[in-house]
Amino acid sequence: MKYRVLVFDFDGTIADTMEEARRIYNELAPDYGIREVGEHEIAELRHLSLKQILLKLEIPKRRVPSIIARGTGMMRGNIEKLQVIDGMKEALVEMRKQVDRFGILTSNATANVDVFLRNHGLRDLFEFVSSTSKLTGKARHLRAIRKTFSLHAEEMLYIGDELRDVKAAQKAGIPHAAVSWGFNSRESLEAARPTYLIDRPEDFLRLFSPASGG
Repeated sequence: MKYRVLVFDFDGTIADTMEEARRIYNELAPDYGIREVGEHEIAELRHLSLKQILLKLEIPKRRVPSIIARGTGMMRGNIEKLQVIDGMKEALVEMRKQVDRFGILTSNATANVDVFLRNHGLRDLFEFVSSTSKLTGKARHLRAIRKTFSLHAEEMLYIGDELRDVKAAQKAGIPHAAVSWGFNSRESLEAARPTYLIDRPEDFLRLFSPASGG
């Protein structure tokens, strides 16, 4: 089997958190003197990189860590109400049979992820849940995970829904699967040239078919 370890992003990849994240952001916006984001703006924002989003919404970069910390804390109150992306639970169960280990690397709080996974009967699939408070700090964590499990680069796959996930995997020198149902649009993800572009959770299983070489 080509891949021994699969590492997943959480928000937008496994958990359907987009609308909850927008709600929380809008609730925090007045405290930081930044404007709220309307539902009609999401389609445009999905085409933008993190840097472009911060510029468009006029969010000072120094404010980002505080917004994340407060936002993940606020999400805890509603985490049990959030749902798994349609089809993702079934895909996770099948993929887990194909590899040695599952893990999660997220900007969300590990406590939130743990509650969510337990609520949906998925916690036992994952050996570890790691969190980074920096929106652009995932590459270092991916390298550390690879080192921890003594993996060759081609034995580990990172799966996420954002351009920054693609860039983190590329910086870490590992394969990456971008999912088109999360935050960033399919067009923007395709332009970033991920190793794989996945449109439906069931399409993950093709990565482990003989024809894929996986």
